[in-house]
Amino acid sequence: MKILTAAEMAATDKRTAEEFGVPPADLMEQAGGAVARLCLRRYANAKRVVVVCGKGNNGGDGLVAARVLQGAGCDVGVVLLGRQSELKGEAAGALERLRAFAVEGGIAPVVVVEILDEAGLGGMLDGAELIVDAVVGTGFRPPLRGLAVAVRDLLDALNVAVVAVDLPSGWDADSMEERVEGVFRADAVVTFTAPKRAHVFGHLTYKAASGVVMVAGIGSPEGAVRSEAKLSWTGSCKVLAEAPRAANSNKGRFGHVLVVGGNWGKAGAPAMASLAALRTGAGLVTAAVPEKIVAMVGAIAPELMVRSVEFSCQKLDTWRGLLEGIKVVAVGPGLGTEGEVPEFVRGLVAGTKLPMVLDADALNAFAGKTELLDGTGRVMVLTPHPGEMGRLAGMTVKEVEADRVGLARRFAVEHQVTLVLKGWRTLVAHPDGRVAVNTTGNPSMAKGGSGDILTGIVAAMLGQYPEDPGAAVEAAVYLHGLAGDFAARTLDEHTVLATDTVTHLSDAFRYRVKDEDGLVWICGAP
Repeated sequence: MKILTAAEMAATDKRTAEEFGVPPADLMEQAGGAVARLCLRRYANAKRVVVVCGKGNNGGDGLVAARVLQGAGCDVGVVLLGRQSELKGEAAGALERLRAFAVEGGIAPVVVVEILDEAGLGGMLDGAELIVDAVVGTGFRPPLRGLAVAVRDLLDALNVAVVAVDLPSGWDADSMEERVEGVFRADAVVTFTAPKRAHVFGHLTYKAASGVVMVAGIGSPEGAVRSEAKLSWTGSCKVLAEAPRAANSNKGRFGHVLVVGGNWGKAGAPAMASLAALRTGAGLVTAAVPEKIVAMVGAIAPELMVRSVEFSCQKLDTWRGLLEGIKVVAVGPGLGTEGEVPEFVRGLVAGTKLPMVLDADALNAFAGKTELLDGTGRVMVLTPHPGEMGRLAGMTVKEVEADRVGLARRFAVEHQVTLVLKGWRTLVAHPDGRVAVNTTGNPSMAKGGSGDILTGIVAAMLGQYPEDPGAAVEAAVYLHGLAGDFAARTLDEHTVLATDTVTHLSDAFRYRVKDEDGLVWICGAP
């Protein structure tokens, strides 16, 4: 699923109408209907619904939602910020359909109250059990002014759930900021056709822990949706993990993962990576670790195979036999940087063309020597956190964070690798310049071991889906964060351990991003 700018969304709507012949009124009907479906399902007990509408197309979507909610038996009221006579185009048409619906159905019409000044707002939201924010959407440029500001302040004082149409009013669709002041609060957001940058980079529902962002298809064909920025959403690739396995499957079909790492005092890192690889579905997993921690690593699971190895350049020739039959090599968890370990890592990477996942100290082995990182003609995945990325790129963490998308894209293209830049909204940058944004995960995962778990998940997905490594990595990143979301919901953000995400991988695999109403869950609580 592509991530669009506001201009690209407008162009998509225009192409949908002009090139594919879909009437704009039909798009508005689908959009408003999607908002109503979410309201009816997520807030089923809310009988009194007030829809606050602006005079543009966002308000038109709200008027359609009001009509559908009325037809479903809700007590609906509309607060229009302006005069009904000022509505134009599709919004005016939505108002006419709202009026006609009451007449044709022989039911009480929805009362549309015109608000022309702040004094008129008094009491308009009294008794509301749910409020729909349809004031302004993707085409809006901040800041809010006039009546919209008064409504925003009024909503902040109310203990009533708010569903935002397209975007919380006041939020710039092209913003890549995590938080923005001066915007409407929202408990849920329904946007249309494709997420915009604000939906994936912003914490749009930050005032409500249970907030979600959903995307509804409204009739724009795939050919109408175009993006020059090459930004997409990782969750689209989860379909890889949703297909059932063939009945005649065997372990050989799902890859043999070799986890290389570990040192005294760091046995947990390769153990966790190996466990995650097993739980993610790898057919076989072997941990290659120093002899002194073989027993500790092997104790993580009886299904894990363990080999005693030496991280020595002089012993690299002995690794040829160990790599026979291996489909993916994951290097780095708990490896350390003592002695000749960095040189050993560089030699191991150069000595095989097997798909590789490089994490932790395997990344540090290339600090100052990134010219040796070349993924041309092979699959090479790097999973740095901002500190490791800074060491690779020769810059500070602050500089890394200042342009995460640009840096990740440049590094991935220059070195022909897949770069997983971890952090708030983990990025997956591909060798061809595409960048996918991940929207799962939560602060509970800011714990030691989370990166090791991700390494194992990525390696296992690569082993199972070698024909589409880019999608396999995106799906892995998405699944890891989603498992963390389930763990935090079951436990608590303070108490979740990295291994708890492994426990909840089954929940992540079972979860479907598209619900029964056709809405695609982008972010928020699953």
